[in-house]
Amino acid sequence: MDEQAIESVDANRRRWLIATSVAGGLGGIALAIPFADSLSPSASALAAGAPVKVDISQLAVGGMITVAWRGKPVFIVDRSAAMLDGVIRATGMVADPDSSHPFSMPLPDYCRNAFRSRAERRSILVVVGVCTHLGCTPTPRFQPGPQPNLPDDWPGGFLCPCHGSTYDLAGRVFRDKPAPQNLDVPRYMFVSLAELLIGQDEHGEA
Repeated sequence: MDEQAIESVDANRRRWLIATSVAGGLGGIALAIPFADSLSPSASALAAGAPVKVDISQLAVGGMITVAWRGKPVFIVDRSAAMLDGVIRATGMVADPDSSHPFSMPLPDYCRNAFRSRAERRSILVVVGVCTHLGCTPTPRFQPGPQPNLPDDWPGGFLCPCHGSTYDLAGRVFRDKPAPQNLDVPRYMFVSLAELLIGQDEHGEA
């Protein structure tokens, strides 16, 4: 075989090797993408109750953010010192101050305190935003004092727009309201100063 023929064979062999390498690489990428996607919870898994990680680094004192978990809104509130004082003032006005009668899930043991929150971050309230009467979503009415549809001694909390049930800033229902029980507190934990995990704690998933 002359030198030109040898070079032609080598060139063909190089093209074949490059083609198979590219095809193999693309195949590897195609396999890697579904695998990487499989590491994140699917929409159906989230709807079924997969834990939800929430960035609370931008949550201001006195502010609230709402996230979805199990297809329901979850309120996360960073209560100010004045708001925590409002919780104490409301204790004598609520129907079940110690949450002895849970709604749809048991109150986590670490939230069995006056503020219904974890001791290490007691200002942070985490409650399922579903009224225990007929399932409407309460609205934040954090400003204390007289205002429309609220009593003159209002300490701050939540008002259900459907039938007027009211909850304090720990999610406890006020007496003589249509709602029979306090707002649910899901299992949750702080994974860092800036992140909160809803639906899972040190004892496992909810």
